[in-house]
Amino acid sequence: MYKKLFIPGPTHVVDEILEATAMPMIGHRSTDYADLQAAVVPKLQKLLCTEQRVFLSTSSSTGMMEGALRNCVHKRVLMTDCGAFSKRWAEIAEANGKEVETIKVDMGQAITPEMVDERLAQGGFDAVCITHNETSTGVLNPLKEIAEVVKQYPSVLLVVDAVSSLAGAETRMDDWGLDVVLAGTQKCLALPPGLCVVGVSQAAMDRSAEVKNKGYYFDFWVFEKYAQKDQTPATPVVSLINALNVQMDRMLAEGLENRFARHSKMAAFVQGWAKKHFALYGDPAYLSPTVTNVHNTRGISVPDLNQELAKRGAMISNGYGALKGTCFRIAHMGDLQMKDLYWLTGQIEEILGL
Repeated sequence: MYKKLFIPGPTHVVDEILEATAMPMIGHRSTDYADLQAAVVPKLQKLLCTEQRVFLSTSSSTGMMEGALRNCVHKRVLMTDCGAFSKRWAEIAEANGKEVETIKVDMGQAITPEMVDERLAQGGFDAVCITHNETSTGVLNPLKEIAEVVKQYPSVLLVVDAVSSLAGAETRMDDWGLDVVLAGTQKCLALPPGLCVVGVSQAAMDRSAEVKNKGYYFDFWVFEKYAQKDQTPATPVVSLINALNVQMDRMLAEGLENRFARHSKMAAFVQGWAKKHFALYGDPAYLSPTVTNVHNTRGISVPDLNQELAKRGAMISNGYGALKGTCFRIAHMGDLQMKDLYWLTGQIEEILGL
């Protein structure tokens, strides 16, 4: 049975976008493909608020996280750990032989600018990695304010996992001074998974030119060589790029500010509902606009709830990792609308007798 997804990725994909993935195939070295990439990149620059490079990577976001570390870090990197997905940065860096120092906070808490400043003042870091929106806890880190701190350390690059925030929350790459911003298409962009969008600053390109042993697949300068011809180094996921082009037209027609406002409105509704019937997990000053982590104060069985929701055509997400069972998550991102959240919460209330 078809289920509308209210999980933090993959998200619900509208019919128009699914149809766009069913395009007749074209050669990835043809002028047809070059025209497609040339059309979509400027639209992504508008989304990222940047005049700098935007590359298309046929990979998961995790792949480009590894690529960013390979391109931007000579030796030592500062990591920020506030949950299960931000923790991944350090795991990838260590697997690539980088020296890692980590700022770790309790789950549900945010990384603050003061924490970053205190560590960077020690010196010796090539980059800072931050997860803008931590989906395991439902926390949005104060990226703009952290970026202001990092600017005070000119040799330090700021690398951002915007996987579950890009297209759902404002991300101003140039104004804020972000060096690498990456996001997969299966979250707020509301496409199927398999494609990663990455904005890269000139400072990150300059660093990449200096770093040795970067590998090939994620080398920024290999991407740049092919981007000059509106191509990608390896065979791209053409169907998703076509769908992305269609989706960007839809998003720009909605208006980016309107899209961000819709996400904020959906978040406020779900947060209010959660406080009424359960409780919110995490620092209320840093709640995510794209996913709400509900503290399961009633001790309900989340798998049983999902089993009943499936019969009605919906799916939510259990708590992640250590929060499994003690929390559940409702995503409100991408092309979901207020009416979808009214319907979902009504179904949950009916199932649980709230």
